[in-house]
Amino acid sequence: MQQQHPLAETGEPTVTDTAALSERSADVIVVGAGPAGSTTAYYLAKAGLDVLLLEKTAFPREKVCGDGLTPRATKQLVSMGIDISEEAGWLRNKGLRIISGGMRLQMDWPDLAAYPNYGLVRKREDFDELLAQQAVKAGARLYERCNVGAPVLEERTGRITGVQAKLGEEKTPVTFHAPLVVAADGNSTRLSLAMGLHRREDRPMGVAVRTYFTSPRHEDDYLESWLELWDRRGAQPRQLPGYGWIFGLGDGTSNVGLGILNSSSAFRELDWREVLKAWVASMPEDWGYTPENMTQPIRGAALPMAFNRQPHYTRGLLLVGDAGGLVNPFNGEGIAYAMESGQLAADVITQAHARATAGQRELALQNYPRILKDTYGGYYTLGRAFVKLIGNPKVLQMCTQRGLTHPMLMKFALKLLANLTDPTGGDAMDRVINGLTKITPSA
Repeated sequence: MQQQHPLAETGEPTVTDTAALSERSADVIVVGAGPAGSTTAYYLAKAGLDVLLLEKTAFPREKVCGDGLTPRATKQLVSMGIDISEEAGWLRNKGLRIISGGMRLQMDWPDLAAYPNYGLVRKREDFDELLAQQAVKAGARLYERCNVGAPVLEERTGRITGVQAKLGEEKTPVTFHAPLVVAADGNSTRLSLAMGLHRREDRPMGVAVRTYFTSPRHEDDYLESWLELWDRRGAQPRQLPGYGWIFGLGDGTSNVGLGILNSSSAFRELDWREVLKAWVASMPEDWGYTPENMTQPIRGAALPMAFNRQPHYTRGLLLVGDAGGLVNPFNGEGIAYAMESGQLAADVITQAHARATAGQRELALQNYPRILKDTYGGYYTLGRAFVKLIGNPKVLQMCTQRGLTHPMLMKFALKLLANLTDPTGGDAMDRVINGLTKITPSA
């Protein structure tokens, strides 16, 4: 990998300078090699564009995640040509098991034309690396240990034309150049903030906390969701606005965690690591979720939901995944939407790249936020209403207690909460959900 070199005494670039400059210039820069960034880079490279994929850490690396993938994410992996066989280290799941109020309901993923009828489980420790390597195979140029700082802006227009970064263990200052930059740098998204794009406070926010245990339940072929989450440490137990999960990983361990919404005062009051410890302590001892079986410390991460940072395109910068608040407010799922938004952004950029003039290219790029709103806007608005509703403990308790006694209602809820419907030719439930999302305004 070339590093920066000083100019020759004449002031003219040397051959080495020219090569280094070429290495650090591209059609598109993608900042962040998580699922959103790697998917974006994959589709851009596949379309023939020169792409720089800049990742601040080195692979393999850990991310806080439930490690469970629904059929939406599975579809994206198949589209990218990822080997999702059991031999390649994936564990398939058949559906969702819901536990609440002493009841237990097991539901298979729906049979749909648009999505496979199974999900997957894999640790994020190497999941992201698989996607990044797939982007490299397609032609993207990956820089690891590349910590991106400030954007490079055109003085007259304020348009982004590159990024400044510190490269390698030596933290060598470098500048990368491209007419378009994709922010795939997660919830913190320093690049978006530097471009003046701040989080919308009127959008829901969640937190996920998780750890791993060695457990005999590691080969469970259903994702398990506990809809009643109680804090029993005070004089009066109270139900919390969130859910617990148990996902077997097939490798001798289970991923156990909590997803919590910011729709109640408990969100900031409680130490969620302690809540997780108290929750697993109430489980049967033979499941193995005991302190001595914990293989990693409890870690947490934010879940930015429902377009909580906008606009998704401005002055040469496109937002994908968590940087644009693409997490599903109904269920906290982020990977599927990160990958889908990456594919949508790549398609828009590819079309814009083929336009003859700057004005035509800009017209194509400005369509990206509209595409996102057409795709998710109505659904996310419904999700925001759902978050407010279940923020009321009485409403949440009524839903969990009564819902599980009606399997047909729960089947509808599974399709709605997991966003799994056939867009055309589906059943009556699909038509109702699709109709609702179409008539609900986006914001």
